[in-house]
Amino acid sequence: RDIIVEMGRRPARCYRFCSGKPWPKSRYNRGVPDPKMRIYDIGKKKANVRQFPYCVHIVSDEVEQVSSEALEAARVAANKYLTKHVGKDNFHMRCRVHPWHVLRINKMLSCAGADRLQAGMRGAFGKPYAKVARVKIGTIIYSVRIEKQHIGKAMEAFRRAKNKFAGRQKIVVSTKFGFTKINRKDFEEKMASHDYVEDGSHVKYIPKHGPLEDLFARLKPKVPRKK
Repeated sequence: RDIIVEMGRRPARCYRFCSGKPWPKSRYNRGVPDPKMRIYDIGKKKANVRQFPYCVHIVSDEVEQVSSEALEAARVAANKYLTKHVGKDNFHMRCRVHPWHVLRINKMLSCAGADRLQAGMRGAFGKPYAKVARVKIGTIIYSVRIEKQHIGKAMEAFRRAKNKFAGRQKIVVSTKFGFTKINRKDFEEKMASHDYVEDGSHVKYIPKHGPLEDLFARLKPKVPRKK
């Protein structure tokens, strides 16, 4: 008598390479399972942009697909190390890619004698199975903003995190100020010029054109409110 065995998850190596067009969830692509990745920002998310001037990245060195399971495993590994050695209020980590692409699987019977029951159709389209993020060479997968004395700990946390991914990744220390696009050495000069204003963990560019009242209000020194 044949015993039907439930098939386990396919290994990620089956879906590592990018082939075909992107296939996101839509009204045509229904019944897509939720990605394992749920939290994209961890640590002290509301920290002011000036609190963490240094930034470390995990950068992809391959064109490949990274599963939502791998992204979640990397997040857990990095968060565990940073929380233990740096403290949960001394970093802000962010996942920079989102698993939009939907993988497909043509499910077959995986039991004794299944080859006699069905041979399967070649090149079958398949049903939605899981979600992955497509990355290129140079795509930033994870970033963490920290203080200068914690750069070494952040690099070790990301070394542990990148072991969860297939392929090659590099760990780099950014020349930018935190998560902004401004070089660290130019940050104070840019902020003093009133072209940028602080906007949470980022800075916001203020264009020169517009009503004069807005310009005067921006240049006016801020008076601290009385408690």
